[in-house]
Amino acid sequence: MSILKNAADVLRLFGADCTDLTVSEVTTRLDMPKANASRLLKAMREAGMLETIGDTRRHRPGRLMLDLAAAFRRSSGLIGRASEVMSEVGLRFGHTGYITLRVGREVTAVADFPGTNALRVVSNIGRRLPAAMSATGRSLLARLTDEEVRALYEGDAALDVLLEKLSEVRATGYATSSQEATPGVDSIAIAVADPATDEAVSLCIVYPYAVVDQSGHNEMLAALAAGATRIAEELGDTGFVTPKI
Repeated sequence: MSILKNAADVLRLFGADCTDLTVSEVTTRLDMPKANASRLLKAMREAGMLETIGDTRRHRPGRLMLDLAAAFRRSSGLIGRASEVMSEVGLRFGHTGYITLRVGREVTAVADFPGTNALRVVSNIGRRLPAAMSATGRSLLARLTDEEVRALYEGDAALDVLLEKLSEVRATGYATSSQEATPGVDSIAIAVADPATDEAVSLCIVYPYAVVDQSGHNEMLAALAAGATRIAEELGDTGFVTPKI
C-alpha cells in the first residue's frame, strides 16, 4: 500500500500553483530520499499517471489522469447538470464559472467555464482554496449543521465568525465574496446536492470587481439561482434553500 500512498501524495502536489515537478522537488516537498522519488516517478510514468514535458526532466499529470477526471465528470449526474447551467450562465454574461467540490476544509474546482469578455478572470482549475475563505466554500459548508462545522473547525479562532457567515448563507440561499480569495475579483456561489449519491457541488461565477455594478450582480445571481433551483427540483434536493433575490 505504501507505493499507492506515495503516488497519491505526488499527485496531490499538483494544482494551479504547481503544474509540473522534478525529482528534486518531489524529494524536497515529500521529504523522500532522491533515489526513492526517482523510482516512484518512473513507475508513475510507466503506469500513465505522469509524463515528462518534452526533453526536460519535469513531470506533469499523464493522460491516464485526464481520462479518469473525464470519467468522474461523466459518472456524476449532478456535475453534468451543473455543467449545463454554468455553460448557459457563462455564455450569457461572459464571465468565468466553476463547479467545485469540498474535501474537508478545502474546495477544489473540478470543472471550469472560461469567460469570453475582454476583461475576465483567468481560470484556476485545480486550485485548492480554504473553504471558509471563499464564496464557493461557504456555500458548501452552509449545508452542514453548526455542530458539524464546529467539529470540522474545532480549535479555529475564527469559528464564531464563520458560523455567522454560514447562518447568512442559509438564510439567503447563496454566498458572495468580494476581493477575498483574489484581489479585484468578486464571486457568487450556490450549492446543490444529489441525495442519491450524497454528493454536493457549488456553482460559482467569478468576475472583475470593477466592471460589474449591483444591477449586473443581481442579474447573474438570478440566472445562477434559476439553474441551481432547476437542478435541486430534478434531483429532489430537500436541503436546498431557494435563493432570495
